Amino acid sequence: MRHHRSISFITAAIGAAGLAQAAEPLRLADVLELARQNNPQIRAARERAAAASATPRRVAALDDPTLSYELWNAPDSFRPDRADNNIIRLSQKFPFPGKRALAGAMAEGDAEAARRDVEGVELDVTAAVKRAYYDLWGAHELLHVYTREQALVQRLAHVAEQKYGVSEVSQSDVVRAQVELTRLVNRVTTQTLRVDTARAALNVLLSRGPDDLLGQPEDAPRPRLEESPESLMKAAIDSRPELAAQRAVIAREEAAVRLARRDYYPDFELSVGRFINPGQRDGFGATASVSLPIAYKGKYDAAVAEASGRLAAAQAELRRMQDRVRGEVKEAFLRARAALLQQNLFVTTHIPQAEQSLRVAESGYGTGAIDFLSLIDTARTVESVHVEHLEAEAEFERAYADLERATGKELPRSGANLGTPSGME
Repeated sequence: MRHHRSISFITAAIGAAGLAQAAEPLRLADVLELARQNNPQIRAARERAAAASATPRRVAALDDPTLSYELWNAPDSFRPDRADNNIIRLSQKFPFPGKRALAGAMAEGDAEAARRDVEGVELDVTAAVKRAYYDLWGAHELLHVYTREQALVQRLAHVAEQKYGVSEVSQSDVVRAQVELTRLVNRVTTQTLRVDTARAALNVLLSRGPDDLLGQPEDAPRPRLEESPESLMKAAIDSRPELAAQRAVIAREEAAVRLARRDYYPDFELSVGRFINPGQRDGFGATASVSLPIAYKGKYDAAVAEASGRLAAAQAELRRMQDRVRGEVKEAFLRARAALLQQNLFVTTHIPQAEQSLRVAESGYGTGAIDFLSLIDTARTVESVHVEHLEAEAEFERAYADLERATGKELPRSGANLGTPSGME
């Protein structure tokens, strides 16, 4: 039939385009390495950390010395050589011992928090890349499902045409087959666009053009959860960079409290002057001065109270973050566990049952025991089961990526890759 031939031609063209775009497999490790090198969010975090690491040396240094020139009792002609005194003075301020070191410790806390922020950004990008990678993997796999389902319906349509040719079935079977075939061609076309969408999302994370070609992702590793949520929570408390950054903030605020208390002590200033006196004996002079914090003690009391409040807030924020981290780990673990249970149920029960029912239905249609509508319903059930199985597997990988992000480190995965379910070759 002409309509049947046109559908086959469209399908072949779409399949050829897909193969041209996926000539080489796309490895997750390569994608992650490319993201670490090119992702602008990671690069920006690294630059912020580099800037923060230079701050401690600056704030711990003394203020610049001051060089001054003084002219005393000069004549109206403003001639320095006839003034009573020409004084060249060099002065330097000295904070009370320990103040500059504490200021450097505060800046070091900020620098450590910035370094930990880099780790957090890298984890964010890694999790986002893994989710996008498995979105692309799932889009490719669903395209394969729809393509295989289309080939199945084409075979069933051929059987219907043969039975119609010998007057065993009515023309409605042939029409239903063409309608179902058209539906699957549309599915293949729209799924091809979803593959392009998923590819563009992954390319953005890699700082590449949205239309740059990417190969087809490798098969996902075997879904498995080998650790308990309690052990993962403990690991998260030890590994999460956000918590380490907050601990650095607490160390900074502790140094701020000590510095506020050290401000009760005076600062000093020393100066040395050279006296040049025309017509008189030259000489040297020196000046020592000290600040008097006791004169305005109230403002230093307020500074201590402020620093203490900031420290208490930082400690409370750490507890809040720890509670949130535990919740994130638990939520991601339960999502992964639910997807794993669903995936295992499909592999062990639903897919074998659906494939068996399809074989029985196809045989029954050949003998006339069932009608074509029942056969198509069975084929749709097989398609739905495979689609839900792949969606569960992709959801597990996304949840596992979120679990690794929540834990703050890569979790070990073992076991061979999942093979193609029975009946889907």
